[in-house]
Amino acid sequence: MSDTPPHADATPLFRSFDLDFDIAPGGTLAFPKGTRVTVRKPGAGELRGLSLTALLQLDYASLETLAPRITTPTLTKHHVMAMDPADMMQFGSEVMDFLLPSAAKPEGYQPA
Repeated sequence: MSDTPPHADATPLFRSFDLDFDIAPGGTLAFPKGTRVTVRKPGAGELRGLSLTALLQLDYASLETLAPRITTPTLTKHHVMAMDPADMMQFGSEVMDFLLPSAAKPEGYQPA
């Protein structure tokens, strides 16, 4: 018998990244550079209405819709529209890591 819960997964439920650039929609600073954004593994409810294929392709509109559902602090569509592309890639990479099955990840992969 294993001590591992039956639904154990190597993917954590939360990941985070630090913004490389300010988010300042309309010129008003919402989140300064260095703000830590926590991304929660999306469940079925958060993925409702979204295409998994689009998310894995880092489709901007899909990530923009998903962001307010799974980020802390909450990144609204307004904030996402003002994000630097490098920060958007960081967010998309975290989402993609959650969605990929273990078999699709390199052997010995350890999430950061």
